[in-house]
Amino acid sequence: MRKVTYAMGVSLDGYIVGPDGGFDWTDPDDEVFRFWIDEIRGVDVHLLGRRLYETMLYWETAAEDPTLDEANREWIGLWNPLPKVVFSRTLTEVQGAAVLASGSPAEEIARLRAEPGGGEIAIGGATLAAEVAAAGLIDEYRTVVHPVLVGGGIPYFPREERRVDLELVETRTFPNGVVYLRHRVAGSPSGTMGG
Repeated sequence: MRKVTYAMGVSLDGYIVGPDGGFDWTDPDDEVFRFWIDEIRGVDVHLLGRRLYETMLYWETAAEDPTLDEANREWIGLWNPLPKVVFSRTLTEVQGAAVLASGSPAEEIARLRAEPGGGEIAIGGATLAAEVAAAGLIDEYRTVVHPVLVGGGIPYFPREERRVDLELVETRTFPNGVVYLRHRVAGSPSGTMGG
């Protein structure tokens, strides 16, 4: 069965966006960007909330910039054709390889898990991830922890009174102080990607 993963950059105090709405502290250096490129290779479909979808729209036209380096072009080549499902109450259309969700996150995940394929179903966006987590559908949490405290904002983890036992599967420390932590939800299938 296809794994559902939730991966984002996060501050050491647990936020994906600071209180001012900024997340410039997540800008990756070359090595962390290479990590994200490698991560996206294991994804078959990406589920996004509206805010993350709108942030990632940048990549739809970024290839027109003649000054882009090879790593950015490689990312575009992987990200742009990747199927995406966008959850929004306000959008009426989306661009590129994206479609608007026709059902709830749980319904979309059930539909996607029933389709053939071994790649991951990736979740992006804290609000969407909180809903998927509340339904018990996240198999792995992947945090790319940046060495910064932002003091508030949008939390990476849902703020609900629910215990979830996790198993540490992988760690990686980057020279710039960023730390990658991959945790599997205890009892979830191990899947076939990564390790």
